[in-house]
Amino acid sequence: MTGQLSFPRQYARTQRFSLGAPRAFTVSPDGSRVVFLRSRGGTDRTNVLWVLDLATGREYAAADPAVLLGGADEELSAEERARRERSRESSAGVVGYAVDRAAELAAFALSGRLFVAGLRDGAVRELNVPGPVADPRPSPDGRHVAYVADGALRVVALAEGGADRELAGPEGPGVTWGLAEFVAAEEMDRSRGFWWAPDGASLLAARVDDSPVRRWWIADPAQPGSEPAEVAYPAAGTPNAEVSLAVLRLDGGRTDVVWDRERYPYLARVTWSADGPPVLLVQARDQRTQVYLEVDPATGATRVLHTERDEIWLDLFAGVPDWTPDGRLVRIADDNGARVLKAGERTLTDARLHVRAVLDVGERDVLVSASAGAEAGAPETGETHVYRVGEQGAERVSREPGWHSAVRSGDVTVLVSASLEHSGARVRVLRDGKEVASVASYAATPVLTSHARLTEAGTRRIPCAVLLPTGHREGDGPLPVLMDPYGGPHGPRVVAAHNAHLTSQWFADQGFAVVVADGRGTPHRSPAWEKAVRDDFAGVSLDDQVEAVRALAERFPLDLDRVAIRGWSYGGYLAALAVLRRPDVFHAGVAGAPVTDWRLYDTHYTERYLGLPDEQPEVYARNSLVTEEGLSLPAEPARPLMVIHGLADDNVVAAHTLRLSSALLAAGRPHEVLPLSGVTHMTPQEQVAENLLLLQVDFLKRALGMA
Repeated sequence: MTGQLSFPRQYARTQRFSLGAPRAFTVSPDGSRVVFLRSRGGTDRTNVLWVLDLATGREYAAADPAVLLGGADEELSAEERARRERSRESSAGVVGYAVDRAAELAAFALSGRLFVAGLRDGAVRELNVPGPVADPRPSPDGRHVAYVADGALRVVALAEGGADRELAGPEGPGVTWGLAEFVAAEEMDRSRGFWWAPDGASLLAARVDDSPVRRWWIADPAQPGSEPAEVAYPAAGTPNAEVSLAVLRLDGGRTDVVWDRERYPYLARVTWSADGPPVLLVQARDQRTQVYLEVDPATGATRVLHTERDEIWLDLFAGVPDWTPDGRLVRIADDNGARVLKAGERTLTDARLHVRAVLDVGERDVLVSASAGAEAGAPETGETHVYRVGEQGAERVSREPGWHSAVRSGDVTVLVSASLEHSGARVRVLRDGKEVASVASYAATPVLTSHARLTEAGTRRIPCAVLLPTGHREGDGPLPVLMDPYGGPHGPRVVAAHNAHLTSQWFADQGFAVVVADGRGTPHRSPAWEKAVRDDFAGVSLDDQVEAVRALAERFPLDLDRVAIRGWSYGGYLAALAVLRRPDVFHAGVAGAPVTDWRLYDTHYTERYLGLPDEQPEVYARNSLVTEEGLSLPAEPARPLMVIHGLADDNVVAAHTLRLSSALLAAGRPHEVLPLSGVTHMTPQEQVAENLLLLQVDFLKRALGMA
């Protein structure tokens, strides 16, 4: 290919313009260094571990995989590939690292081998330990590194000739130590399975027994000679893995942690900081009750710190629980219709802020990520900001409109800011609120510019982004509409960030008016907004897409006689749902990796929203696309539908699409199925990602009769 890359090829080659962008920041407690990952260019998949010296402004590589591996390709174990799939990690090189308390030493795995790097001198050495190594983490004092290999939790001393030994090993088939189970990594945002004590003398470690979990087998039909992969998949209503905890001491001692695991089987969060004893957050299976527990490391006994109940469900949040330096429990809670920050018995925010995550707990304040709440003044559609919250109220750290996040230690904050006006994100280092440095991005510049207009639609004030073709002039006439939602829990798409709308703009430039609508159920202004989908994915999510497009047609040039919809994962479910149940509104759809039968999706996610299938079979039937009730379709018209699915997907397995296709065939409904051999839920392959965009736009143009 010569000349400028097409957008689909560039988008795929740059992994959605993430390559070359700095990420995974750590600030040293003394405020002298910022550690981060970044590849050397916008098409380079290999991350390098970097250090920014704030005194001199010099950046240097602390660990370069090209040097450490001698140019050889990485070799990933099945365990590591699964970990990356759960975290949606598709880059290479140093994809994760951990540091000691002083941020003097970093540990990381490359090709299943264990390395440590001095973050002041850049000296790197490999430790000769059993592999393949997963999730290595230095002790806070920097004297040891703990890691997982073949399901065993091991520790190696860093002194010259230091011993390597097993702290806890597999006790039989299906038992591992130090790893997160499937639903923790996929749905709880807990990817870790062990936590160091502040003094470095012991660890809290998770023991996972997945032998009760039912086995599924994922085959590659394109390779009939290969054995299917066995997957322990806890589908809704079926047994979960059994998870317990133990304190493992470096002297060989072990103390089991005791709590009512039958009542609270989900280990959602673990914190062990220097400001207090270990804290657990454990949940009931129905996720309507959860308990914060203090652990006595000497005896394993637990004490209830706080119990939360909600008649709908309880959410989990990043950064909590934690302790303030004066010993108060920090948590995020739903209180009087608002999502607020609490420290001990004090409520530190009100309904003007919708708190999303705790970023840091400091001596004088708590750093949080939050958006405008239900009682805020002017709407800030799609914006998320960083706030310092203390006894005197909340102060905004991020000033400009946009989507902001931060990492902080002491008086140094790394502020990452994206906006609608500029490609990529700007990274600034602040000391006491004043910029002292910046971190360059090597990410590629997109070959197109997105022109998203963020607004609200309908009586519910549904957050929306509208994108028209580049150069479209007022008076040019109405355009065919493409709804481009995710539309479900945990997945906001209406965000004040330029690159978030690039694919939608590309579709717009093919002749569509593209609408992205974040209806009820998506993370936005209030708990009630998010929890409106309880027991009713199909009705609530679809109603809001209909309301959004009809309301926007009063202000934008939308041709309501030609409306298509596309989406992936929950968005794929929503796209298929729209075409099948509302053909009066939607005239064509592309459903990528759709969940079509919620009985085939995992426990922690599905049961939170729909309950247990044996207790609420009518709810599952109503929200399914393959049951008799779910396929109670309008007689006419039958709208064109393309369904796309990766056959190696172990999250939304291909059975969803196969069951939908069978049900549609039995109902006499025409449709197209595009199977992707060897492709998972991420579709990271460059050629696949590029051609998927091209095939979708071709299908949609044909379906809507566009020239």
